[in-house]
Amino acid sequence: MRWGFAEPETALRRIAELPAALVPALDATGAAADPDQAVAFLADLVHDEREGPALVAALVDDETLRRRLLRLLGASTGLAEHLIRHPEHWRDLADPHLSSTRPTTRALRADLLSTVGADPEAEVPVAADGGPGTADAMRVAYHRLLLRLAVRDLGNEVRVDDAAAELADLAAAALEASLAVARARLPRNATPCRLAIIGMGKTGGRELNYVSDVDVLFVAEPAEQAGEGDATRTATQLAAQVIRICSEHSGEGTLWPVDAGLRPEGKAGPLVRSVASYDAYYQRWAKTWEFQALLKARAVAGDHELGARFLEAIDPLVWRAAERDGFVADVQAMRRRVVDHIPAAQLDRQLKLGPGGLRDVEFAVQLLQLVHGRSDPSLRRSSTLRALDALTAGGYVGRDDGAALAEAYRFLRTLEHRIQLSRMRRTHLLPEDEQDLRALGRSLGLWAEPVKELTREWKKHVREVRRLHEKLFYRPLLAAVARIPTAETRLTPDAARARLTALGYTDSAAALRHIEALVAGVSRRASIQRTLLPVMLEWFADAPDPDGGLLAFRQVSEELGSTPWYLRLLRDEGVTAERMARVLASSKFVVDLLRRAPEAVAMFGDDRELRPRTREQVETEMLAAAGRYDDPASAAAAVRAIRRRELLRVAAADVLGMIDVDTVGEALTDIAAATLSGGVVAAVRSVAAQGRSTIPTRLAVVAMGRFGGHEMSYGSDADVIFVHEPYDGADEKEAADAATAVVTELRRLLAAPAPDPPVGVDADLRPEGRQGPLVRTLASYTSYYARWSHVWEAQALLRADAVCGDPGLRERFMELVDGLRWPDSGLTPDDEREIRRIKARVDAERLPRGADPTTHTKLGRGGLADVEWTVQLLQLRHGAEVPGLRTTRTVRALEAAADAGLLSREDADDLLAAWRLATRARNAMMLVRDRASDSLPRDPRDLAAVSRLLGYEPLESGLFLEDYRRITRHARSVVERVFWE
Repeated sequence: MRWGFAEPETALRRIAELPAALVPALDATGAAADPDQAVAFLADLVHDEREGPALVAALVDDETLRRRLLRLLGASTGLAEHLIRHPEHWRDLADPHLSSTRPTTRALRADLLSTVGADPEAEVPVAADGGPGTADAMRVAYHRLLLRLAVRDLGNEVRVDDAAAELADLAAAALEASLAVARARLPRNATPCRLAIIGMGKTGGRELNYVSDVDVLFVAEPAEQAGEGDATRTATQLAAQVIRICSEHSGEGTLWPVDAGLRPEGKAGPLVRSVASYDAYYQRWAKTWEFQALLKARAVAGDHELGARFLEAIDPLVWRAAERDGFVADVQAMRRRVVDHIPAAQLDRQLKLGPGGLRDVEFAVQLLQLVHGRSDPSLRRSSTLRALDALTAGGYVGRDDGAALAEAYRFLRTLEHRIQLSRMRRTHLLPEDEQDLRALGRSLGLWAEPVKELTREWKKHVREVRRLHEKLFYRPLLAAVARIPTAETRLTPDAARARLTALGYTDSAAALRHIEALVAGVSRRASIQRTLLPVMLEWFADAPDPDGGLLAFRQVSEELGSTPWYLRLLRDEGVTAERMARVLASSKFVVDLLRRAPEAVAMFGDDRELRPRTREQVETEMLAAAGRYDDPASAAAAVRAIRRRELLRVAAADVLGMIDVDTVGEALTDIAAATLSGGVVAAVRSVAAQGRSTIPTRLAVVAMGRFGGHEMSYGSDADVIFVHEPYDGADEKEAADAATAVVTELRRLLAAPAPDPPVGVDADLRPEGRQGPLVRTLASYTSYYARWSHVWEAQALLRADAVCGDPGLRERFMELVDGLRWPDSGLTPDDEREIRRIKARVDAERLPRGADPTTHTKLGRGGLADVEWTVQLLQLRHGAEVPGLRTTRTVRALEAAADAGLLSREDADDLLAAWRLATRARNAMMLVRDRASDSLPRDPRDLAAVSRLLGYEPLESGLFLEDYRRITRHARSVVERVFWE
């Protein structure tokens, strides 16, 4: 039981049949995968009349031999049966040099050629004869060599990739010996030819299984001035004989099927072709999968000079394959088709083809090789693990990902080898029988609970492979890299200069300096940048300002390049790199924000991170940040840093077209309100620190203008008025002084020079304007509005919204102003005349000198002021009777006016279209130039950049201007009818 026998009673009977001297040595069965099987085969071996006595004596004396033999007999029925047929081969297991000497490719070839009576040193080896006995001798020698490898493999004396390479070398030697036998079978008058055998698939990649098809191509040429047709016939005979010798069964078993199905036109095509024929086919007709297969092509037998010529001819074609239209999508689709064709009953047991299996690793590695290997020769490796090492070293795959993938691949290949060794059958399915699983687990060194441990390890690696396959194989960057011509992926100065000029960079010399700074050296960072830049140069060029985008990318990269996650994020999450390129080359406003907080680039990869956060979320974070600092300046700086990040979030989403103009206005308003809340906390703390232990009054901040309308733009100041209310018993002058001190400090802290953008807090809309007190009590506002208020102040209060401060005071202030802005009696004729008079004066006097009234977004014809004054007139007239008009938001008021029949739906749509377009244009100008403006740009480059942000194609800035003028002209006609009547 301790040694691991599943059927102890049966085992005891078998042990009783063994020579008594051998019984004490049977503790070695504890190292066997299946001890019952090991002892059963051992009994057959030691009873062999010729070898039995010598074997028993050797087993008693040689512990290493005992372990090797029992381990082999317990793991492989196929090789155990070979030993039963050829018991003398136990002596190979006793070889003291077995563990320390790995046979070379040359030695394996010489061994098998000598077995068939061919001279290993001959230029064209020919077997002594072509009879069945010669082929059988080769099969016996092959299995003897396989036996030697399997023993080392089962004893963990050789890594799985080295075992796979030795298996491929052994297969190549067998092909060479089979070709020598095939030559001996040719008629004497056969036309001489040259024949090369090209290993494909796992044979070519030197990663063969114990039992596998051996994929090959046959290349032929005439020899000694022979005619091409006759030579091709001879070569075909030779190729057919090689396939037959390797594949046919005899008393000595078989080697493996030779599969030439990867040749051009498959089984319907000729078995052999010349180099020129192959070249012509691959140039004109080959499909994507054929180039993927050629990635592993290697001359393995026959005429090596001819094989080298074949590889030289096809190599450039392989490394240009990724330029084919739809190449990446084709490879991805092919992998999906393979999975789709797996029988449902096998899907969860498939080590090779199933999700998370060997093919997932191989397809991911091969796709990365074919895309990036065009410009990086270090990736041109035929072995999966060597190629993965090169991809990892070159920065194309992250170190942790590369290590995890290699570990999983080695585990799955080892598992596959053990399964095939068990019965020497070609299979890639995990067994279902518990006893088979137990033996399999023990063969991998899992002794405690073999089945449970094996299942756990297998599922762990399958999950990891699946995750990394999805990450690497479907990496968005791959398709973009593949579209770039091969010559342009090599960022040599000449190639880069030509590419920059073709893409439309205006200062190619400066751009070259940025590229050289990014890719200089041999560091991993430089390697990843060399991968990214060819694609990013194209993405920058698709945006309005490629030169600015490249410069900004260099600045951000220099800031973050040593941060482990930054380049990994750009490489692995292609959407991040593409979005970053588009934003950097479109918006100086975003560039300025990002340069001050480059780590925020991480949000570009996640749609959820680019959604504006709610006011509650932002305000909670800002208040917590302000509360962490005793120093008011530090508290205000923390609030402003959060504001900068939130502005970046909104602006990036806006540039990328992920949010609409209404959402932008709401988000910017929420950020401003939260900033004022945090700023008030810092200001109160600052004033208190100056000698006021408490602030003897309640304070509230009332948003006005576009701030109160929740329609802020990137360049908007925060228009506010301040109201306070002394606590009961407090001195009114002291309360007023304290409130004024807090408000003054708030404005100073938020506008003080700092790395973060200043917050302009504008209180000019307060009663009496700049001449009036900065802060008033609620009672003072009540008195002022009762005695002195004008209709224009009621109009200004339409946008009033108490956004922060004492909740009770905010509510009481809003109750006060509601009576002014929604008068029960509506507007008097005099009030309407006054509103129109003021509007006429604004139109006449406020438009800047020289400004084009058709392109001024605020005061121009059909612009923001036209629409807003029209809506506000309707609100003042009808707000008391139409509840939907009682809103600070222009869009909602327009919708309510249309619903109430105060405007036709067509008129409302015209006003809304103009208002939204003008608002979007103002935002776009700020995003593009990082400078607020009300007039559409006259500079063609700026106008083109603005029009691109608004969704127009390159060279359509003229169309944008036409659309703007047309839309605002329609709005102006509505304003003239509705406002001016």
